Amino acid sequence: MERGPGRMLHDLGGLDAESRNRHCGRWQNVTMRPPRAKYYNTTGPCDPQRHYMLPPTPRLPQARVLIDMDRYFVLHAPRQTGKTTALRTLASELTAEGDIAALMFSCERAKAAGDDYAAAESLLLDSLRQAAEWSGWPDELLPPDPWPQVTPGSRLAVALTEWCRRCPRRLVLFFDEIDALQGDSMISILSQLRDGHNARPKGQPFPASVVLCGLRDVRDYKVASGGDPGRSNPASPFNIIAESLRLGDFTADQIAELYGQHTQATGQEFAKDAVDRVFELTQGQPWLVNALAYEISFQMGVTGAIIAGQVDEAKERLIRARATHLDSLVARLHEPRVKRVMEPVVAGAFPHVDPTFSDDLSYVRDLGLIKQKPPLEVANSIYREVILRVLGDPTEQYVMADPRSFVLPDGRFDLPRLLQEFVVFWREHGEVLIRQEGYHEAACQIILMAFLHRLVNGGGYLDREYAAGTKRLDVLVRWPYTGPDGERLMQREAMELKVWRTGGDDPLPDGLAQLDRYLDRLSLPTGVLVIFDRRPEAPPWKERGGFEQATTPSGRQVTVLRA
Repeated sequence: MERGPGRMLHDLGGLDAESRNRHCGRWQNVTMRPPRAKYYNTTGPCDPQRHYMLPPTPRLPQARVLIDMDRYFVLHAPRQTGKTTALRTLASELTAEGDIAALMFSCERAKAAGDDYAAAESLLLDSLRQAAEWSGWPDELLPPDPWPQVTPGSRLAVALTEWCRRCPRRLVLFFDEIDALQGDSMISILSQLRDGHNARPKGQPFPASVVLCGLRDVRDYKVASGGDPGRSNPASPFNIIAESLRLGDFTADQIAELYGQHTQATGQEFAKDAVDRVFELTQGQPWLVNALAYEISFQMGVTGAIIAGQVDEAKERLIRARATHLDSLVARLHEPRVKRVMEPVVAGAFPHVDPTFSDDLSYVRDLGLIKQKPPLEVANSIYREVILRVLGDPTEQYVMADPRSFVLPDGRFDLPRLLQEFVVFWREHGEVLIRQEGYHEAACQIILMAFLHRLVNGGGYLDREYAAGTKRLDVLVRWPYTGPDGERLMQREAMELKVWRTGGDDPLPDGLAQLDRYLDRLSLPTGVLVIFDRRPEAPPWKERGGFEQATTPSGRQVTVLRA
């Protein structure tokens, strides 16, 4: 956490005049730097002096209420959504009021301890002391030095008890990155917090409120501390499922407010269509919202009003660069728990539900990969695109065709020729690629998407829509080109992908009806239906790839490819 004179003065706002003078005197000879131009932050907690940011604490209105009630609770959200910034600001505000000493500290160092709970305790207590010393608090609020020396496995509880015995204020602690604790270390720390919480009614000093902040919801912490996730236990501080807080994504209005700060500071406007496009692509995911704005305003060096087309360009640049945020998400795709949820989403199939599926679903939701509420689909358009690109990357290496050869003399994209080339590719490589694909149920969709991406994405765009249970994957190819009069035009081609599985009926009738609805939504006169045959009795590979014309229920003439 960055410290400085401005932050120190803010943190000391709730102290008496003598304490403020004593601690601020350290800075009286420091020359203040002139303020720098603000920018959109994509790395670590936000600083209002340097970054454009929304007020953090209004995003957590319930947190203050629970702290006033001396509750222990969980705040969970995916990574890089603003948890640390919100907690740091809330701790500062609470301390400034004078009745509470609120401190946020990170548990991340304790990850190295693994199951060694004694080492984890030592690392946590070191982090706790360092955070207190860096806070600028007066001596009477600081923890005891040294910590009480007691048996490992009880050091945290005894240390917090002794600190609360000495501290003239109510102590509130924010355990950030609590997920870093593992195995026996997690059990030991949470059990000590539970025991200390339960001893408070008997007059035992212990923190007034504790907030566990991380990726996971309260259910996982109850399991880690030895509790039954499905059973109520009034004595447990983690029996607060209804009050477990999740930090939400930005609304469209909040994105407009955040981007408006840049306009106010620089005069450069984000046009309404650009703000709308950002919300459409991100669904308000905070890191993505900031990353797109940073890419446009800083990396791309856009001058003049920012429009939707530049948002699309920024999205492509982010995905190609595979920023750490995106990489950390896609690295999870082959975890068994994640694959069990994501494979049917990509395949458009119904998931196989057993007693453990609910836990897996909650885990993937907590990672931020899928939406918080049904239907079961990827959280936003950018994640949706990244997932298919990553899964299809091995297939792309097999695609040898030159993307430039599919551009017609008038600048438009030759989709019929691309489909013919795909048939050749499918006959030659399809059987091998399906066997190699880890997401076996979604192999056909992944392979065609990889082929399209390799040949379209250099000059055009692919928009994909898929969700569990839909039994289809919708694709829109958008290809910008220059018309005969020099005007910029956009070619749009719609495709629908379906799979004929063992024991199922020919999906042609359903596919035509679904393609009809998709074309209605896009206001397009025609499209392509691709049907992959995964049945054992499917034609030999060398005979697959036939084209035919068909009529949709509304009378549209469309192309059907049976692969």
